[in-house]
Amino acid sequence: MKTLLVFSRLIDTITENIGKAVGWLILVAVLVSAGNAVIRKVFNISSNAWLEAQWYLFGGAFMLAAAYTLAQNEHIRIDVVYGKFSRRVQHWIDLLGHLLFLMPFVLLMVYFLVPYVLMSYRSGEGSSSAGGLIVWPAKAILLAGFLLLAFQGVSEIIKKLAIMRGDMEDPTPYVPTHAPLDTAVEEKGA
Repeated sequence: MKTLLVFSRLIDTITENIGKAVGWLILVAVLVSAGNAVIRKVFNISSNAWLEAQWYLFGGAFMLAAAYTLAQNEHIRIDVVYGKFSRRVQHWIDLLGHLLFLMPFVLLMVYFLVPYVLMSYRSGEGSSSAGGLIVWPAKAILLAGFLLLAFQGVSEIIKKLAIMRGDMEDPTPYVPTHAPLDTAVEEKGA
């Protein structure tokens, strides 16, 4: 298990570095968007390439930060149900969710995206819009995002197993964001 935890920490480090770095893509996308809008309004000039560039930047930020979101335990879950269970049951829910839903989905996406990206790259696929950008980099970002998510999924599975076996402390203990319903009702009545 120690070797797997070292591998998990390596994945977590890579994911964290990429996740923090791609946050800057949002700023660049906003600047491109604002610059494009100003130029369009002031000079009455527009460019499909600049519009597509901001889509690529935002898409890149979203896809490449998905694994970081998972690593930070900030992904979407139904807290109303999840929060009612003991921490042990929550670990089982997370483990089974990763094994039965996350991993099959991301592996299927990787399986289908590899030929999709290769075909686009080999053909030099370009935008259907006049003056647009080449398309394969956007498709490659999709593939990279799902690959990162697959590796982070493996890391999360390793950590869940280690936590459940008692080989490591829970790095992200569940803290509900909302008070239980009966407590909230009691506080209002008091």
